[in-house]
Amino acid sequence: MSYSDGTRSVHAGLPEPVVGEPFLRGPVFAAPYHLDPVTGPGENGYARTEHPTREALEAAIGELEGGPALAFASGQAAITAMLLSLVKTGDRVALPGDGYFPVRAFAGGALADLGVGSVLVPTAGPYPDLTGLRLVLLETPANPGLDVADIRALADAAHAAGALLAVDNTAATPLGQTPLALGADLVVASGTKALTGHSDLLLGYVAARDTALLDKVENWRKLTGGVPGAFDCWLAHRSIATMDLRLARQSANAAAIAELLAGRSDVTGVRWPGLPSDPSYPVASKQMRRIPGIVAFDLGSAERVARFLEAASLVFAATSFGGVHTSADRRAQFGDDTAPGFVRFSCGIEDTADLVADVSQALDKSR
Repeated sequence: MSYSDGTRSVHAGLPEPVVGEPFLRGPVFAAPYHLDPVTGPGENGYARTEHPTREALEAAIGELEGGPALAFASGQAAITAMLLSLVKTGDRVALPGDGYFPVRAFAGGALADLGVGSVLVPTAGPYPDLTGLRLVLLETPANPGLDVADIRALADAAHAAGALLAVDNTAATPLGQTPLALGADLVVASGTKALTGHSDLLLGYVAARDTALLDKVENWRKLTGGVPGAFDCWLAHRSIATMDLRLARQSANAAAIAELLAGRSDVTGVRWPGLPSDPSYPVASKQMRRIPGIVAFDLGSAERVARFLEAASLVFAATSFGGVHTSADRRAQFGDDTAPGFVRFSCGIEDTADLVADVSQALDKSR
C-alpha cells in the first residue's frame, strides 16, 4: 500500500512489532561485539563497519529517499566521501558555484591536489557541455541563494554525456523532492538540518539507486571511519517521525515571511521558490512537493542585520537551518561570497502570526 509523507515519516525504518519491545529500540552503545570463536562475526562484528542503530536509521532514510542509504558523521563527511570514492586523478566534476561554500573549498583544495578538475556552474544555469565530466553535483534549492535546478533535465543531459548526477537534497529533504525518482544517480544531504530538525546533532547521508555505486562509498566509509555515533543515529531516527509536521509549519511560515518581506520597500533581494514572482518558481512548483522554510533577503548592510537580530525576540542569531526554532545568519560572516547585508532566514515552527509580527517590528526598529 502506498502511504502519504506523514505516515511514511512516522513509520520509516521501524522494526516489526514484538510484544514487550519499544516502537523504536534504544541506541546500542557498543564498539565490539561477541564473535563466534570458529566462524567469526554474526550480524555485528565492529561498530565502524556494522551497527544496528545506524542501520535502522539508514533503513528509514532509504525508505524516504527511494534507495539504500549510508549515514555519515556530518553532511560534509558524506559529500566528500561520495566525491573521493567515485572520482580519480584526471576526472573532472561540475559543482554548484552558488552552493554550500565548503564543497567549493574542498574542490579547490583536496580534489585539486589529487588531480581532479572542477568547474563551477550556477544552479540556475546556463550549464556547459557536460561531455568529459565524471560527475555533476547539484544543490537544489541552492544554499544560500535558493535557486532551483531542473533535476530530470540535468539527469538526462548528464547521462547522455556519460556522467553521473548527484543531488544535494539538504534544503528540500526527501519530503520536498526525491531526486532518485527524477533520474539522479545519487543523493547526498546533511541530516543536521531539516531532516532531524532539533539542532542537536550532526549527521549526513548518501543514497543511491545503483548498489555498485553505494558499495564504493560504503567501502570508503569503512576504510576512513566517518560514521555517526549511536546516540546521534537514534536521535535522528526519532526526529524523522515528526518531519512532515515540522516541514508543514516551516513552509507555511516561510510563505508568510516571504510575502511580508516582498511587500516592504526597505528589504531587497527576497528569495523563496514558493513565491510566484520568484525566478525559481516555475521549476520548483513542478518539481517539488513542498518548498522549504528558508527565505533569503538583503537588509543593505551588516549593521542593519545586527540591529534586526537584536530587535527580534523570536529569531535566534545562529548558523545552520531547518530547526524548530527560527534563526538567521549573515552569510558573509562565514566566508560566503554574498553581499554584506544578505540574510539566510530559517523559519521554525512558531505560530505564524507571532513570527510575522516579531519580524515586522524588528525590521521597523532596525531601519
